[in-house]
Amino acid sequence: MATPVKVYGPPLSTAVSRVPPVSEKDVDFQLISINLAKGEHKKADFIKIQPFGQVPAFQDENISIFGTNPLAKASIDRWLEGEGQSFNPPSSALVFQLAFVPRMKLKQDEGLIKQSEAKLAKVLDVYEKRWARLGFLAGDEFSLADLSHLPNTQDLVNATDRGELFTSRENVGRWWG
Repeated sequence: MATPVKVYGPPLSTAVSRVPPVSEKDVDFQLISINLAKGEHKKADFIKIQPFGQVPAFQDENISIFGTNPLAKASIDRWLEGEGQSFNPPSSALVFQLAFVPRMKLKQDEGLIKQSEAKLAKVLDVYEKRWARLGFLAGDEFSLADLSHLPNTQDLVNATDRGELFTSRENVGRWWG
């Protein structure tokens, strides 16, 4: 049995929460909690793993999670770029405004919420068309492209009242399900 990939970071971090679904690819991983507030990411042992002291960090013994097919990689990269440029900004703003601002007892920015919701709806309309043709963003298999969308989607569906942005669309809802 292969040694599990070690994933270092705070479990509630969006970036770290992208890792658990990788088990869909039959990759064993071990989450090692890093407390940023205590500066654990700046300690010598951690710096040996990630010289810049950033999370998440990974230790891997020659495990390939998503393969090396150049065309598949190009498709994954294209949709990762879409996530970073188009999906993440409005979805992150909504997660922060709808899930975290109330917990922090701050005033929600209604203008930003409406603007972010409209931007996210346009992105999800593109995804709706994509998922009508393919089961996943980069092709017929779950990949890093899909994985990167899960944390904010999960937060919006499960921790806010905006889940219908995803579940009301036939193909987006099927992908989420």
